[in-house]
Amino acid sequence: MNRKPNINFRRITLLLLVLSLTGCMYWLRAYQVYLQMSEFDRYFSVEVNKNFTLHFKDPILYNTDFIDLSNVYPSEDNPSKDGRVSRYWFRKVDADKKVIQPEVKFYSELAFNKDKKLVAWSFSSLFLEIAPPELLEISLRSIAGGKIDKDKKQLKADTDKIGKISTELPKKAHILAKLGEPLEIKDEKEQEIYIYHFLLDTPRIEEGHEANALNEVKLSFDKNTQEMFNMAGNFAGLKVSIDYRKFINPKK
Repeated sequence: MNRKPNINFRRITLLLLVLSLTGCMYWLRAYQVYLQMSEFDRYFSVEVNKNFTLHFKDPILYNTDFIDLSNVYPSEDNPSKDGRVSRYWFRKVDADKKVIQPEVKFYSELAFNKDKKLVAWSFSSLFLEIAPPELLEISLRSIAGGKIDKDKKQLKADTDKIGKISTELPKKAHILAKLGEPLEIKDEKEQEIYIYHFLLDTPRIEEGHEANALNEVKLSFDKNTQEMFNMAGNFAGLKVSIDYRKFINPKK
């Protein structure tokens, strides 16, 4: 009989116990969603039209969990026929945090059922310019098996266990046509990094977390191909970084 202990199972059990004892139940629920990602098609579905929507088939997260995680409140929170809808608006600003005219903005929208559980998470069309639907979906799928850093509120995806896709990377000219000129450009040997600032329109921020309202987006462009290959941002205190090259079949 094989008596070798199941180390991974013990680690998961220990983590769940620690989360429960610390009272951070929202982290426990977030971890449960993370576990669901290993069976993506069983627990989630993706809808792409004008927006990108991730549907949750077995909802776990509550509406208050997002406030507990980010310490900011949504721009809009309205009743719907099925529950409530919260929308977070991000507007492009200059170095003085003044909204640039004409407005360049995008939103992230959360739909909750009557039990206050998250059933759909949508991203508006402008966000899809910097995170194309095909790449956004495969990025979500790669979360399964990723490494969680609770203190930094980061999750590093595992791209080695996900299949590659064939798609084109966004071109710099197209991005500029949609987002306009950046606040800053960092010129490096093989790449240019375009930096944009977007201010979250929020009625309230928990004390000590005011910095979460300002969201810095960094877009990396290959100097030779003019393609955007990396997007990194800090959205309402939640950090995201995607290297699109890891998901794409190399060109022949």
